[in-house]
Amino acid sequence: MKELFKSGKITGITYNSKEVEEGFLFICKGVHFKEDYLAEAVRRGAIAYVSEKEYAAGAGIEAVIVDDIRDAMREAAEEFYGHVYEKLHMTGITGTKGKSSTTYFMVGILDDYMAGTGGKRSAVLSTINNYDGITDEESHLTTPEIMQFYKHMNNAVNCGIEYMTMEVSSQALKVGRVEGVQFDVGCFLNISPDHISTIEHLDFDDYFNSKLRLFKQCKVACVNLDCDGQDRIMKAAKDAGSIVTFSQHDENANVYGYNIESVHGKIHFDVKVRGLEALGVKDADEHIELAAFGKLNVENALAAVAISVVYGIPFEYIKSGLGRTVVPGRMELFASKDGKKIALVDYAHNKLSFEKLIDTVKFEFPDKKYATVMGCAGGKAFSRREELGTIAGENCVKTYITEEDHGEEDLMKICNEIAHYVAAAGGDYEIIPNRVDAIKKAISEADDTVVMIIAKGRETRQKRGIEYIDTPSDVDVALEMLG
Repeated sequence: MKELFKSGKITGITYNSKEVEEGFLFICKGVHFKEDYLAEAVRRGAIAYVSEKEYAAGAGIEAVIVDDIRDAMREAAEEFYGHVYEKLHMTGITGTKGKSSTTYFMVGILDDYMAGTGGKRSAVLSTINNYDGITDEESHLTTPEIMQFYKHMNNAVNCGIEYMTMEVSSQALKVGRVEGVQFDVGCFLNISPDHISTIEHLDFDDYFNSKLRLFKQCKVACVNLDCDGQDRIMKAAKDAGSIVTFSQHDENANVYGYNIESVHGKIHFDVKVRGLEALGVKDADEHIELAAFGKLNVENALAAVAISVVYGIPFEYIKSGLGRTVVPGRMELFASKDGKKIALVDYAHNKLSFEKLIDTVKFEFPDKKYATVMGCAGGKAFSRREELGTIAGENCVKTYITEEDHGEEDLMKICNEIAHYVAAAGGDYEIIPNRVDAIKKAISEADDTVVMIIAKGRETRQKRGIEYIDTPSDVDVALEMLG
């Protein structure tokens, strides 16, 4: 493949046949790949294709046959774009929960810093959206495929962007979507069993070890001392050049949050920074006020503080960024005029995130009843059906079970599995397949109740089969119902 790129004939690379232009290299990849896609790529001007086997549709253009298409995608991206990541300050964030919130806290801080110093808006790759200076879109994957990843980085560099912050999923680390990329900072938030299935991680060790791979690709590791698995995490973190710790419980952490309190849902806390002279970071003791609702955001905010001080960002920008940033679809609170109906929209979609959400809601609304609108994604993380169903059954007066990107798996099968666990935990439930209808009924029936609408946030698409169908977001529906 190297010779092909050395020829200078390749003008672009893609695995989407609709993106092909004259001179492109087309990658044949994916379980849903059809030879018709290659035929379309040829018609559009592809001059070569990469595949694990030859196709008749590719007759007349050069074929590069490889043993592993994912390795080939990485090689093609590196050859075409070069080490473009070296021209950016790259931050990778991993963990079972909180990746999106921490990422957006960092975007808020960086954007304030850039605005104050004459720089460009920072780039972001996340579960929620992708922005690189050219592309601004709702995302489908937590971490893009490696060829798209390189394209995003290249766009950012060409637009004069200095910082890129991204979520790095366990699956991305396992299958090589970020392979070879060097991160200036890698942040490990927490760990809890998730994504265990035959097509993701066969067991918890595989899941945990996949996340730990991030440390092999970063110069500085930021580690949460409050999460489980400390021995394994700290051992792996030694692969990075330096380690910065953060905590709201361990006073010995480099970044320590204390005096935490909630005032009408808004979180205030103090933070001490110390012991980072080797990185050129001065000791500090500052007061932080979060715009985001809920005490569960303290962990994410401390992670953002830790990353920011590594970059030498002054506290004036850290405080202003955290003081104004509300993560789209994360802990968004809406209420009726009489306060009897409260809707809380959040991306919680696994055991750890739902437990934290329940804890926060009980802390902020101890005298309310609780209900939830929920589903589980199809074809993956099958344990969530039992875990989320059990949590809902134990804590909610009613669970409205509905769709959540069921994909190619039968929706009613998923809903019935969740319902079994809700009932086994002593909970009441109703299955309403259409998500909009489920949210509307849950809010209409709410009486002095907090309705937790989980997993989809502000997403405006629902995966049904292999298609993404446009739908109103959970926030849109909640606002419509509450007026």
